[in-house]
Amino acid sequence: MSTYYVWTIGCQMNVADSARLSEGLEALGYRPVPRPEEADVIVLNTCVVRQSAENRAVGRLTSLKPLKERNPQLVLAVMGCLVGVRPEEGLERRFSHVDLFLPPSDPEILLSLLRERRSGAVSRGGGSGDEKQEGEHRGQAAGGRRQEARTQRRGAAGDLGRTSPEAAAMGLVAERGTWDAVTLRSPPVAAYVPAILGCDHACAYCIVPYRRGRERSRRVEDIVAEVQHQVNHGVREVTLLGQIVDRYGRDLKAEGAAPRPDLADLLRAVHSVQGLWRIRFLTSHPLYLSDRVLDAVAELPKVCEHIEVPVQAGDDDVLRRMRRGYSVSQYRLLVQDIRQRIPRCSIATDVIVGFPGESSAQFLATYDLLEESRFDQVHVAAYSPRSGTLAVRKMTDDVSPDEKKRRVTAIDELQERIVGEINGKLLGRTVEILVEGRHKGKWRGRTRTNKLVFFRHHADWHGRLAAVRITWAGPWSMQGDVEADQGP
Repeated sequence: MSTYYVWTIGCQMNVADSARLSEGLEALGYRPVPRPEEADVIVLNTCVVRQSAENRAVGRLTSLKPLKERNPQLVLAVMGCLVGVRPEEGLERRFSHVDLFLPPSDPEILLSLLRERRSGAVSRGGGSGDEKQEGEHRGQAAGGRRQEARTQRRGAAGDLGRTSPEAAAMGLVAERGTWDAVTLRSPPVAAYVPAILGCDHACAYCIVPYRRGRERSRRVEDIVAEVQHQVNHGVREVTLLGQIVDRYGRDLKAEGAAPRPDLADLLRAVHSVQGLWRIRFLTSHPLYLSDRVLDAVAELPKVCEHIEVPVQAGDDDVLRRMRRGYSVSQYRLLVQDIRQRIPRCSIATDVIVGFPGESSAQFLATYDLLEESRFDQVHVAAYSPRSGTLAVRKMTDDVSPDEKKRRVTAIDELQERIVGEINGKLLGRTVEILVEGRHKGKWRGRTRTNKLVFFRHHADWHGRLAAVRITWAGPWSMQGDVEADQGP
């Protein structure tokens, strides 16, 4: 049996893309292996949002060159934001040992080539002689893969909605560049489901719109069908994904007298899926998180009381230079509105420190906003210049690396104290946990508010809801004793 290895770095969308790629490969008869040296097909799913992520991807890709040289029959592909929707001209010259460059969320180039190769091998028959022919065929085809891939990429924009006969026969549906409805071999308890691809809100620091392209919302019925399929194979929680998930549906056309759907409509549709226990969505944007969405979170029992809405900075001038589109006072009002409408809701946010021109006073304004708002989670990152963004074209990266590091550390320490205090209030209380698996002899899962909890128990709790009484609470996780099976 043929084998594959997928390496993934980056956001949840990359995780979802890798899952769909893996499912497509397994539908073709490939099985996963833990080491690239054991694989017939290797795919690196890359991220370039920060320089550190790009460095890791490039380092990993470079390390595979000797393996490719030793085994020319190996198929080596790169996917994700390092490639982008319009690959850079020098990418193929820079990584000449790579066979295929796949745009984000579009594994079809690789899958179609593997199908064609599989069909060619079958048409020649079986046995050792045919295996030798297959090896020769691989070597002859290596030089032509890049040209064929380039041709397919050029035609991809017009083919995203088309389903090939081979894909339909295997239960695969190609819809707007994603892959749905494939058989899961080892289904997770929680899964990511893309709702909207790409991004039209180009923040000054962000490379994503240039790498993942314009916004493309998937149809409600296609998303619901994928969620139902996942649930049929053991998934109990889904997270609906989008760079700005609140913008879902803006590019869709209204059908008949019905208005075009928005995220609130999608949440209600997914809520109807039988056997699904929990729904999450991310990431939100302060400009687009509407009252309708907040009402859906408050009203729908399956939708978890957790919202991720990045603020990025606590100073109006910095937000303006970032092209975020809102003020600090507007963000404060949004947080107040969330907490009023959904009293038990946890809120997570993102912050970038050291953006071009950010003064010490402006950083302190961000620090003060976080201290005042007392978020349940803060993802903090130092500004990283990304080629092609407005910030690189128009601004100077004038905050030193040491100062950026100091600001990150200050926020990390602040948040450790705040979350420690928030979680400490749960001591002695019983919370509902969806158990996702085991870690170092303990069961692990998350509350509806996305807090990580561990507990020990001899029974098999995988994929079950557990009532856990919290006995220890830290800033990053909690531990407790299981009291009962919560049931569905």
